[in-house]
Amino acid sequence: MGGLNDLSWWALISSLLIPLTQAASFLELGQSLTDGHTLSSSGGSFHLGFFSLDGSGNRFVGIWQGDFFPDNVVWVANRNSPIPHSTTVLSVSGDGNLVIVDGQNRVFWSTNVSLPSNDSTAELTDYGDLMLNSSGDTAWESFSHPTNTYLPGMKVGFRLDPDSNQVITSWNTAGDPAPGNFSLGVDPSSQLFIWEAGLPRWRSGPWNGQVFVGIPGMMFPAAYGFTLSNFIQGNTVYYYTGHNSSHRWVLTPYGTVKHLVFSESNKTWLNLWEAPVTECEKYNMCGNFGSCSDGSTPICSCLKGFVPRSKTEWERGHWTGGCVRKVQLQCDSNVSAAGGSQTDKFYLIEGVKLPDLGDKVTQREVVNLVSCAEVCSRNCSCRAYFFLDSIGCMIWAVDLVDINVFSTGGNDLYLRVAASEFNEGNKKKTLAVYIIVIIVSAGVFFLGGNSFLFCKWKGRREGSVTCESIFSLFCNWKGKREEFHGRARKKEESKEFSDAIEMQDQANDRKSYELPLFSFSTIVEATGSFSQSNFLGKGGFGSVFKGKLPEGQEIAVKRLSRGSGQGSEEFKNEVTLIAKLQHRNLVRLLGFCTDKENQLLVYEYMPNKSLDAFLFGPNKKGLLDWKSRYRIIEGIARGLLYLHRDSRLRIIHRDLKASNILLDAEMNPKISDFGLARIFRNDSNETTTKRVVGTYGYMAPEYAMQGLFSVKSDVYSFGVLLLEIVSGKRSNTYHSEVDLYLLAFTWRLWTEENLMDLVDPTVRDSCSLDEVSRCINVGLLCVQDKASDRPTMASVVMMLESGIIAQPIPKRPKFSFETNFSDTKSHSSDIGSSSNNTSITILTGR
Repeated sequence: MGGLNDLSWWALISSLLIPLTQAASFLELGQSLTDGHTLSSSGGSFHLGFFSLDGSGNRFVGIWQGDFFPDNVVWVANRNSPIPHSTTVLSVSGDGNLVIVDGQNRVFWSTNVSLPSNDSTAELTDYGDLMLNSSGDTAWESFSHPTNTYLPGMKVGFRLDPDSNQVITSWNTAGDPAPGNFSLGVDPSSQLFIWEAGLPRWRSGPWNGQVFVGIPGMMFPAAYGFTLSNFIQGNTVYYYTGHNSSHRWVLTPYGTVKHLVFSESNKTWLNLWEAPVTECEKYNMCGNFGSCSDGSTPICSCLKGFVPRSKTEWERGHWTGGCVRKVQLQCDSNVSAAGGSQTDKFYLIEGVKLPDLGDKVTQREVVNLVSCAEVCSRNCSCRAYFFLDSIGCMIWAVDLVDINVFSTGGNDLYLRVAASEFNEGNKKKTLAVYIIVIIVSAGVFFLGGNSFLFCKWKGRREGSVTCESIFSLFCNWKGKREEFHGRARKKEESKEFSDAIEMQDQANDRKSYELPLFSFSTIVEATGSFSQSNFLGKGGFGSVFKGKLPEGQEIAVKRLSRGSGQGSEEFKNEVTLIAKLQHRNLVRLLGFCTDKENQLLVYEYMPNKSLDAFLFGPNKKGLLDWKSRYRIIEGIARGLLYLHRDSRLRIIHRDLKASNILLDAEMNPKISDFGLARIFRNDSNETTTKRVVGTYGYMAPEYAMQGLFSVKSDVYSFGVLLLEIVSGKRSNTYHSEVDLYLLAFTWRLWTEENLMDLVDPTVRDSCSLDEVSRCINVGLLCVQDKASDRPTMASVVMMLESGIIAQPIPKRPKFSFETNFSDTKSHSSDIGSSSNNTSITILTGR
């Protein structure tokens, strides 16, 4: 701390300055901000003033958001120079700079910029930016000098000169705003990084235009009501967001970055995501060519085709040494493939955080996964490749570092390995079979030999047991055993259900799950022989009956009808999928029954039956008030989010509609009917099928016309269902007065800003206009024609529950203006040949 020559006069006339006596948003020459007073933005969102943190008496000048609280401080001017007393002022100095100076002519902080004149004004904006304007231009702003917080509107970027990068620096401790050990910024690969003492601690993964793909919990910014963009200005690449005071990002003293959003309903800041919070999120935790998975023990393992560099260190839990390749690649050797060596192959690793230090392929002809694979195959230095439409083709010609295997989300990485690695599994299986055969054969001969000797000795003594009889018994036992195993193999090959189905969890979960098998007689007794008095309804699968088990539990039994469009495949699909799913907004499957031609599913009983009976039944409409409808919408959204992101398997339902939403005694929604559901791979690519199944009116355009489906297909169905819940009308409801179906009619009312005309008249007088507007906005975002325009269910849940309405205007759903929804029954058809040669894709879970 020391005086500045051009400020030496300041102490002499500081007492003559006019202090602010009431809240203002700017300071002019001759005005001062004294301790105990604040400068407030015009809207009152941000405040500038003096404060203390740790009880030491040291004072700081900074900006806080809302009411003062240490966690609400977003910027500190004198973080390196705490003020030991309160006789200090903030003012515009004689040369036009902002300064913090005390009565002894000591300067604790200054903007210290060259100005054309002293005609300066300091203003605090409603975005939290303290701006120094001189002669009509912005000469300095706090947004260009951030401390530990990123506010919407800031531009964080990197220059070609890495030493000039703009970074956010953590506080030293929670009570000391001095610069700490951690910094957050952008590197030339357009990834966010947290550095600790200059070394990488965490990275975000590449930007795909909507999210950073290495942050599993991140949702695209439009869901929050602003956009995150990047642009180049001069030699600097900037990332910035639109102004939105309900968001901020904070780099904590502990080296984690938090994304906070303000909830209007709760008046609190919610933590949307934070990183790093697990060991595997730390940079290169498992070393080169190692992968980290928080759900595994140990958390580190080597990639396929690699072994620990130091087995001793690895066993001690010291993994940073990484892994080395077991078998040399054919590409790295001097032996050509024609000379007898097999060509290298690529191994698919699903659901990972992409490695660091990848190179983006810029050739125009590289437009898909196949062309990206060809580029890597031709380049012997290419160790792995990746392709995603929104990012493009990336290849790695260096050691693969910082790989994290996610439990949900992530991307597909194709790793180059020696061809022999693909045969290793078969070799192990063959060896195991040989060992088993040898052991069994030795046992048989040993047993046979001992039995023969025993019967000889026994026969000589007693004459009652012959060797032939013993041998005959042994042969009969062996024959029965082979017959039994033959039947078991035949049954397995024909894929028929046995008396029980054991559900095996994913490889990293050692536990197994068994779904109860009910006898047909038990079901018959429980349902009163499927009596008409227990009949609950009928759907595409068949009829549903109410029942009561001997112990008194009420159940709902779904019975497959012979004439239904669905069959044993749908039955098996529902049993195998729903047994692995547990969520409060999914119906619970209690067991199943197979008896000759009878195939039955046993569910928990839902006393209020299905949602469509309330929405479209004239006698029940009034029982479904607006509060219940909004809670049902939120519950369905949470259930779908679980299926798409949080379940052990990633599931696409493919037949979401009002009749497949069941309601329990408290009117909580439960998604049901998983007969058409499919396991989906953990990436964002679409998958094709020749067999289009589902219900017209709820089908996404790309699925109905081309057989393309993804999680965004369910998002479309959810959007239709949401608008049905709001309006109380089916999607195929035809409004003759305007010649439009429901979605098109909704769009018309949206553009005319006449939203209340869409709301079901039975709840119109009691509903919240804000919630109606939010629902219709979300619904129209979900039913946009292009799948890429639709939000994810994670974003939908955030929009519904946080009270934040997305700012992007939904695009006109042209498909809804052109579609005839006359057929609303569950539909299954085969798509014929098409120009793009669509085909069935086999889907596997990670």
